[in-house]
Amino acid sequence: MPGTMTAQPSTRILVVFGTRPEAIKLFPVIHALKADPRFECVVCISAQHRQMLDQVLEIAGIVPDHDLDVMQPDQTLDALTANLLTGLGKVMDAAQPDRVIVQGDTATAMAGALAAYYRKLPVDHVEAGLRSGNIYHPWPEEVNRKIIGSMASLHFAPTETSRNALVNENVDPARVHVTGNTVIDALHWVTAEIERQPSLAGGLAELEARFAGKRIIGVTSHRRENFGEGMEQIAAAIRRIAARSDTAVIFPVHLNPNVRKVMNERLSGLGNVALIEPLDYPHFARLLSLAEIMLTDSGGVQEEAPALGKPVLVMRETTERPEGVAAGTARLVGTSAERIVTEISTLLDDREAYEAMARAHNPFGDGQTSRRIVELLANEVRHQA
Repeated sequence: MPGTMTAQPSTRILVVFGTRPEAIKLFPVIHALKADPRFECVVCISAQHRQMLDQVLEIAGIVPDHDLDVMQPDQTLDALTANLLTGLGKVMDAAQPDRVIVQGDTATAMAGALAAYYRKLPVDHVEAGLRSGNIYHPWPEEVNRKIIGSMASLHFAPTETSRNALVNENVDPARVHVTGNTVIDALHWVTAEIERQPSLAGGLAELEARFAGKRIIGVTSHRRENFGEGMEQIAAAIRRIAARSDTAVIFPVHLNPNVRKVMNERLSGLGNVALIEPLDYPHFARLLSLAEIMLTDSGGVQEEAPALGKPVLVMRETTERPEGVAAGTARLVGTSAERIVTEISTLLDDREAYEAMARAHNPFGDGQTSRRIVELLANEVRHQA
């Protein structure tokens, strides 16, 4: 009929991810996209992490539209990348998205961006602009994110530092938007869910009782560059820390055998150390709340723990999240057992030093990042129409 308004077709966005950290940081974006009639959200997972990824999907209520299930025993990085590139390409050919979203710096994210580029599809990068300045630390993540940054359409930078890193690489400043980090959205969401359903994180109750009255150190470790001597040093540090009568260590041990073998050999049987299976997201959020200090080589923990006022000691030589170090919420301690023990002992024994880190401002977000990203995507689509 003359004068009748026709509804604009929704924009189809393919969200690609494969690991547990990606799932945590993207489920708030997926929730926001699925709730917005301007978008049709299609989800593709590579399953770089199978079991740990599936736990997050179940809790977040996300059913993937495509599942590549790419992991094979002892798969090399180049074989993994080849499988990802061809598999994701087939999904894009079938799904015919208008845009592709990737997050962070995994092989899945890099291959997803490259497959989209080969099809001249715009790629939007969540958590863009993280840089350590060393292509081998973290490896291979530093190069993965630089590759994505060279072809992304919209760069959703978590902080001004990340934005500046991209601009310094000659990325058009108009394409870079400081949004905060979606991990804070995810933490707020899961914390609210735990309050509503305490049983979601009830699996740590036995450890809470066992370590009642002790000061809990939470540990995570999985970085490739720490395999070998680094893991041996980390295990040695944990043995010494756990020798204190006032301290206990809860360590969800990564499934990678390069981590498990060392930690099981060095730490099994210690009364003040609980080596446990990897935690699903609600239980990990509960561990963050129980811990007095987090000792980690993970990137995400550097963002999550400060949101709950927990100091983070980072077992790496460099970090692509210097904002936490600058703000005082995180401290680089490397993998020297001596240094790790010294730094933890200082925080345990010097209340002023502890409070200085615990009270520092978290620079990584306010829980509204996903909403900002969806509005920026809507503005981009509108301007292109």
